[in-house]
Amino acid sequence: MPRALITGITGQDGSYLAELLLDKGYEVWGVVRRASTESYERIEHLRDRLHFAQADLLDQPSLTAALQQAEPDEVYNLAAQSFVPTSWTQPVLTAEFTAVGVTRLLEAIRQVNPAIRFYQASSSEMFGRVLETPQSEDTPFYPRSPYGVAKVYGHYITVNYRESYDLFACSGILFNHESPRRGLEFVTRKVTNGVARIKMGLDDHLTLGNLDARRDWGFAGDYVDAMWRMLQQDEPEDYVVATGETHTVERLVQLAFDHAGLDRDAHVRTDPSLIRPAEVDLLVGDPAKAKEKLGWEPSVDFEGLVRMMVDADLERLSGAGGATRG
Repeated sequence: MPRALITGITGQDGSYLAELLLDKGYEVWGVVRRASTESYERIEHLRDRLHFAQADLLDQPSLTAALQQAEPDEVYNLAAQSFVPTSWTQPVLTAEFTAVGVTRLLEAIRQVNPAIRFYQASSSEMFGRVLETPQSEDTPFYPRSPYGVAKVYGHYITVNYRESYDLFACSGILFNHESPRRGLEFVTRKVTNGVARIKMGLDDHLTLGNLDARRDWGFAGDYVDAMWRMLQQDEPEDYVVATGETHTVERLVQLAFDHAGLDRDAHVRTDPSLIRPAEVDLLVGDPAKAKEKLGWEPSVDFEGLVRMMVDADLERLSGAGGATRG
C-alpha cells in the first residue's frame, strides 16, 4: 500500500486529493497544525480513514518528525497562505508559509528520505502581469502580489532541490480551480454563495470589485488528478494545469444569477475598494504538455462548475446539508 502525506489536507485541494488517493488504495496522512480552531469540515466524511501528523511549515523539526512518523512515498505540499488579498496585509507571514515553508519541507525530505516524491503547488499568480498569452511552462514569471512572489520562490526552490540533490520534485502550475468546497473569501464562492443567499431571501444584493478581470477557471476535483499523475511519471517535470479557456468575473456573475433565476442587474453592486493594488487582468493557461504527457483532461466545463457551486450553496442554505462534499 503506497503512502502519501498531504500538507493542507483540510483545504479544498487537500480534501479532493485525499479522496482520490484513498480511492487508489493509498494510506493517506495529513499534516495538521496544533490549533484550537482547526477545521476538519471538508474532510469530515473521510476522517476515520485518514491518519494525521501534527506539524507546521514554520517549524522544520516538526516537518522532519511528521515524515519520520508517516514514512510516505509521496508528499504533496498544498499548504500555504493562499488568499491573495491577505498577502497584501500580511506579506511577511505569506512569505514564511508560502515561500520559505517549501524550503523547510524539501530540506526535511532530503534529510529523512531523498527517495520521497514531492509535489509543489505552484500557481498561475506567478505569471501576474503576463508577458505572453496563453501561459505555458516556458512563460516568464511577473508576479503582481506578495502571494505571487512567494509562489515564485517556492517554485524555483523546488527546481533547485531537484537539480542540486536529484530529488523527484515537481511543481504543478495550477490555474484557478474552484468547487463547492472553495472558501467563501474567493470570488467564485463569494458569487455563488451570494446568489444563493439572495435566492433564499437572506440578502438583497452582492458587492464585488473588478468585474472585468479574466481567469481560467476549472474544477478542483480534476486538478488534483493532475497532481497525482505528475508523481507517477518516470522523470520529474513541471506542468501547467488549466482549461485553456478564459472567462470574466462578469460572465461568472451572469451564469450564477441566470441559473438561480435572478436578475443580476437588480442585485449586483461594485465597490472600487475591493480592487487589488496591482490587479492581474488576464490569466489563461496552455495545458498542452499536461494533456500530452500526463494524459490529463478536465471533465467539468465552466458553465457546469458554476451550476454545481450554486446548487451546492442553495442546498447548504436550505438545510439539506452535504454541500461541502462537492
